[in-house]
Amino acid sequence: MSIDIPWARAELAQVLELTELYRPPDPPGMMILSSSLSNRGKQSDIVASAHVVEQILERVLPRWRTEVPTDRAENVNRWCQHREAAQRADAALQRDAEVRSRLGDDAPQLSAATMHPWVWSGACSLWQSGHFREAVTAAAKKVNAETQNKVGRRDAGETALFQSVFSKDDPRPGQPRLRLRADDGSDTFRSVHRGAAAFAEGCFAGIRNPNSHEDGLPELPENEALEQLAAFSVLARWVDAATLAT
Repeated sequence: MSIDIPWARAELAQVLELTELYRPPDPPGMMILSSSLSNRGKQSDIVASAHVVEQILERVLPRWRTEVPTDRAENVNRWCQHREAAQRADAALQRDAEVRSRLGDDAPQLSAATMHPWVWSGACSLWQSGHFREAVTAAAKKVNAETQNKVGRRDAGETALFQSVFSKDDPRPGQPRLRLRADDGSDTFRSVHRGAAAFAEGCFAGIRNPNSHEDGLPELPENEALEQLAAFSVLARWVDAATLAT
């Protein structure tokens, strides 16, 4: 996992300590029958700690809000869901490498959060709510918009835009180019830009358009959506690193 594991585990341990449950003693001369329990820490400290811990949980257990039961949070203590999610996340962080090794799956892992910022910033909110197909579409729109910003064009978008900006032709008024390497007249220069234009067309024609225009498609599996995000991340890095030629 691309995360500072010792730091994350320390933050999880802190929220678990603050939210430790206990039953306060009954007032003198009274007996209170209730399933509710109190926390050891002050509410202000718990809220501050939860602000950080929730972001850790979003990375380690993206669907914790729906997968971790909420009944005890409703009946026992408001922080019960956070406690169980923190315990699960701590186990995942502590034993992730061991589990993948024991199960025979020690391959490198790809994190959406390490992709190009245009892609993840466009996809993040939809991704975290489980709308993977819409998240890919949002990322595609973000890459298109940032490319338009870089070249100062609003008259073209998506496939037409990328065919123009990666064209091997010299720039013209109103039609700047993006250069991935210097134009030295070589076959490499021509193939790099021809490939970039073709790759961009594949991203928009083969990924973005079906996701956006075909009704009734089932939700994308998360791993497939991640692969599609990675394609747009490659394109975004090329655009971001390219030299603008006017």
